[in-house]
Amino acid sequence: MLVSSRFIHRISGYIAFALIFSLSSFAHAASCEKTWPAWENFKKNLISEEGRVIDGSSEAMKTTSEGQAYALFFSLVANDRVTFDKLLNWSEKNLAEDDLILRLPSWASGKKEDGSLGVLDVNSASDADLWMAYALGEAGRLWKDRRYVALSSLLANRILTTETLDVPGLGLVLLPGAAGFTMPAQVRLNPSYVPMQLMHWFVAHSNDARWSALLKSSQQLIVKSSPKGYVPDWIIYDYDKGFLPDSEKSNVGSYDAIRVYLWAGMLSRDDSGRDILLDALKPMARLVEQRGFPPESVNILTGVTDNEGPSGFSAAMVPFLQAIGLNKAVEIQLARVAAQPEDNYYNQVLSLYALGWHDSLYRFDSKGNLAPHWMSTCP
Repeated sequence: MLVSSRFIHRISGYIAFALIFSLSSFAHAASCEKTWPAWENFKKNLISEEGRVIDGSSEAMKTTSEGQAYALFFSLVANDRVTFDKLLNWSEKNLAEDDLILRLPSWASGKKEDGSLGVLDVNSASDADLWMAYALGEAGRLWKDRRYVALSSLLANRILTTETLDVPGLGLVLLPGAAGFTMPAQVRLNPSYVPMQLMHWFVAHSNDARWSALLKSSQQLIVKSSPKGYVPDWIIYDYDKGFLPDSEKSNVGSYDAIRVYLWAGMLSRDDSGRDILLDALKPMARLVEQRGFPPESVNILTGVTDNEGPSGFSAAMVPFLQAIGLNKAVEIQLARVAAQPEDNYYNQVLSLYALGWHDSLYRFDSKGNLAPHWMSTCP
């Protein structure tokens, strides 16, 4: 196990905080294994030996807190604790100044202009922080290690104190990051930053009422920012006028928004808000069914689309289309993915989430708990 001795020493003093999170399990002991070739390929091509997820599509060979958090989740789904610990240690050392207890991770690291490697932007990204806290909490529960749970609890509390804002008429909202998203009487929000299964998980595993407030505002954010059924990448909430298109972001849904359909499609059938989200977003499902592919971008006001989305977009649509019952459209998207193998970082991430779910490698229950295949008994 690669968790650093420094981490073990520091986290031991905070174990008491972990009591707000439950370690109770809803799954049986592992009795069978199942390989995940796509994850092995992702590790081989995109994760360094030290535990850094590298996006080679950028000149800076960028690493983001998002990529680190997603990879933590995938390694947990794969029961790959060695990689999990490498990812965690690299993230703490290089994105949080060696202290995830006191600092949220910086969102971007990579090659600087002078050729050295280091932080490119110290601001945080709340979606990454949510996924990291979630992965840590579920790793603690599934692997029965309270150190992960304690760190998850502390990170979750820092999210609440640093990345939220009480907005008139909307309530407590998740800011996209610690700084830079508020204007006079307005706030800029991102619907893809609030996967509802994660929100349910924080509500279920914490005694802090602020998570319930975030759960409520997050559902409103997704539904009310998508009046035509197309999710925006970014949206403005005006304290007097409500949700307004973000003209600075061209009023489109594209590389951010695609994740909203993915998260919605993977919700448990027992999730209390699942049908509301699926009904609100159904126009996108119908559009994909008619066209045979998801668009790269769509104007959220007019429905006008631009270009075919990459194969990762098709993968992301699979759980969503399946949840709505468009099974023929599901097969068409799977065929499109097979014909255009994932190449870059983001396409592979979308495919790992979507196709891992489609292949029953994991599920979320109604409280957001993760049920990986390796915790189930063999049929």
